Amino acid sequence: VLDLGIMADELEKKFEYDTTVQIIEDQVKAILDQKVYDAKEVHVWSSEIVKRVLKQLHKQNKPFKYVVTCVIMQKNGAGLHTASTCYWDTKADGSCSYDYHSNKTMHAICTVFALHI
Repeated sequence: VLDLGIMADELEKKFEYDTTVQIIEDQVKAILDQKVYDAKEVHVWSSEIVKRVLKQLHKQNKPFKYVVTCVIMQKNGAGLHTASTCYWDTKADGSCSYDYHSNKTMHAICTVFALHI
């Protein structure tokens, strides 16, 4: 016998990778698509991206604590590499990143870590 109430409850608590990537992509594009790199504005843009992503994640009302990071770098021929590792519950916790490179003047990488509570 399959208890659909438990299955629905489990799905509700699961980290949704695709949904989270879409949230990140939407917010990064909303902030950066029409901008030209400006070192004086990068801190404002990255803070706004992090704030907006966190707000959208919170609206999902999922049982997670979130960590959101955003790196913005001017396109100047230099490489941009990031890496992370986590020691956590792989069945409950999750993470994802979005690599933004549509803009001709800058790169951005935004990462979300979701820790089940």
